Formats: sequence, C-alpha cells, structure tokens
Amino acid sequence: MKKVLIILNPCAGTKQANKYFVEIIQVFCEAGFETVVKTTMESGDGTVIARERAADFDMVVCIGGDGTFNEVIAGILEAKADVPIGYIPAGSTNDFADSMHLSTDVVQAARDIVAGEPKYLDVGCFNGRYFSYVASFGAFTQASYEAPQSIKNILGHMAYILEGIKDIPSIRPMKVWMKMEQGVYGGEYLFGAVCNSTSVGGILTLSDDLVDMNDGKFEVLLVKSPSNILELNQIILAIATQNFHSPMISFFSSSHLEVTADPSMPWTLDGEYQQGSETIQIQNLQNAIRLVRTERRK
Repeated sequence: MKKVLIILNPCAGTKQANKYFVEIIQVFCEAGFETVVKTTMESGDGTVIARERAADFDMVVCIGGDGTFNEVIAGILEAKADVPIGYIPAGSTNDFADSMHLSTDVVQAARDIVAGEPKYLDVGCFNGRYFSYVASFGAFTQASYEAPQSIKNILGHMAYILEGIKDIPSIRPMKVWMKMEQGVYGGEYLFGAVCNSTSVGGILTLSDDLVDMNDGKFEVLLVKSPSNILELNQIILAIATQNFHSPMISFFSSSHLEVTADPSMPWTLDGEYQQGSETIQIQNLQNAIRLVRTERRK
C-alpha cells in the first residue's frame, strides 16, 4: 500500500482545512493511500517533519499557506528525498498555488492530487535558504509578514495592500546592485522581486506568458524610485497594464544573481521575513521538486 505523509498547519488562513479534514483524509484513503498526519506547532516545524520523515513515504502533502509549503520544500531538499509533493492551499493569499492554478477548495485540491501527475518545478536558493516562488525587497515587502494573521484571515489580499499603504510615507529608496548573465543592474529602487510566480502578495501579477516555472530562470522585476508624481504615475500605470518596457521598470530573466545591498535591508521569501546581507547569492535550482497536480485553469 502507498503511504502519504500529510503535514498540516492547523493555524493557516481561516482554518478551512481543519473543518474539512475528515473529507480530505477520506480522499486519500479511497485512493489507496495509508495516511500519516503530522501537525505543525510553530515556525520551522514543517521543515523538521519533512526532513526527518519524507524519505519513508511515497508522497508528502502539505496543507497550509505558502509559508508552510516553503518549509516542507526545504525539509525535502535538505533530506535529498526524491518524493513527489502535493499542496492543498489553505493560507490567506496562496500566491504559489494561484500561479499553479491549484483549486482553493481544499477537498477538491486533495482530489486533484490523487488524480494528478508529478511535474518538475524550479526552486530558488537565497544564500542557502530555499524559496518556492519569490524573494523580494522594498515597498510592500514588510506587509507580507507584518499584517496580523487575524486581519489576513478576514481580508486576504486586501490585508497586504492596506498594510503596505501604511508604509508608503516611510518608504525610502533601496540602493541595490544585481550582477547576472546579461550584465549589471544597479541604482535606487522602490521595489524588487526575484520570482517564479505569476502572483506576488496579491499586489503584483504577471501574465502566464511571461512565467515558465521550470525553465531554470527567474523573472526579475525592479521598480525604480520615482523622483516626482509623474514618474510615480508611470510606475502605477506600467504595473497595472503589465507594460514592463517603461523606463521606470527593469524586467528580465536570469538563472543566477549576485546581489549587493545594505545588509539592514529586509527581504521576504515566500511571504516570510529574511534578514538581509551585504552580498547575496540567488540561484535557480532547475527541476528541484516534483509537484503533483491536476492543472485547473481559471
């Protein structure tokens, strides 16, 4: 009999997974899986559980938000366990799940996993720490991990936007230099994202045509710091229309970046806080994981 390890974050989002947990387990049992369930109690538990147990199972399923999924990926990669991963998104925003067109109905997501096929996906590595879809800095970055969980549960994406708006008066440009295959980008930026996703924090969206999640490359977006209201309006219009040819925006693809920045500048990896560093190596690990899914286009 096939064995599945289910790693559940019982505090994720509005706790919908808890409400339908029996139905979720039934889906796997009816598909012929022996199920073992482990719950996370605090930050980092998902990594520990996956690292210690993943190799003993035919599949690992994460139930939680993007932060929990990040932890599970890290544990599997640290254990070098060649095991497919299923993701039942149950967080507040679920950017990664949205990019993968996974169902937000937790029971349907379980059905899609047992009916799906494993497909390779790239993973990012930020100075040794893994991330599944984004490493970002600047405007709105702190909103992803500072917005209270209770507000995220009620407002979802809007919570991040409202938290970010509070930061606008104190936003200062970030001096950043990025060296990659094509050359060097550098200057003062309002926001930057190194991503493998079509959605970042519910604020930034990229077209499916611009993002290939297993091509060995990141999509890199850098937003210059505006010096006047006209330039600010150009930025807003460019992002709203996804016109990344604007002089205020740099948009390119790269498999590896060497970043030089103020070490006090905070980053976020998959919505979780990451301390900055003067020199940062960001590397795309092509085909690092296998995600089991049945694609559900919107």
